[in-house]
Amino acid sequence: MSIRDEILQANEDYAAGFGAKGDLALPPARHFAILTCMDARLDPAKYAGLSEGDAHVIRNAGGRASDDAIRSLVISYKLLGTREWFVIHHSNCGMEFFTDEVIRGLLASSLETAELGPDGFQDVGTTPGSTEAKYIDWLTIADNAQSVVEDVARIRAHPLVPGRIPIFGYIYDVTSGRLIEVTEATKAGVPI
Repeated sequence: MSIRDEILQANEDYAAGFGAKGDLALPPARHFAILTCMDARLDPAKYAGLSEGDAHVIRNAGGRASDDAIRSLVISYKLLGTREWFVIHHSNCGMEFFTDEVIRGLLASSLETAELGPDGFQDVGTTPGSTEAKYIDWLTIADNAQSVVEDVARIRAHPLVPGRIPIFGYIYDVTSGRLIEVTEATKAGVPI
C-alpha cells in the first residue's frame, strides 16, 4: 500500500497556502547550513527555529561528513553565501546499531529489509543479496560524540573549505529535544 495519495493531497493543501514563498531568495536568509541525520524523529526546522528560506539542511544517514555532504557544504558557501555550519548528530542513532561488516553481511545475504532484535540486526530475507556493499564506507558510529568531532575535523581540514567558516558540533537528544554541544568538536571547528 502506497502513501502516494496522502503525499499528493498534503502537497495540494500546502500549495493552496503557498503565498509569497515563491519569492524567497535562492541563498539562505540566515546564512548558515546544518549537516544532520535523516532520522525521521529530527525536525531541524523546529529544533533550530527555522522558517522556509532560512538555512540549508543537508541530511544523510548519521549526519556524517561524507564526500557528498562536504560537496553540498562547499556549494552552500561558495555559491550561496553561508557563513556558519553546524554538524548535528543525535542520540539513539540507528548508525550506532551496526558496523560496516554487519551491513555488508546483511546485504550479501539478501536485499530485503532486515529486522532489529535484541542481538542486533538479523537478515530475514529469502531473495538473493549482493556483495557490492563491500565497496561502500557506511560511516557507522561507534562513539556518537567522537563521530561529531571526527566529522567537524574532517570538514575543517578539507582543502575546499575556507578557514574562516566556524563549524559547530552538537548532539540532538531525541528524548528531550535539546541540542547538546560537543565542546571538542566545536573547538576543532574554530575558524583558522
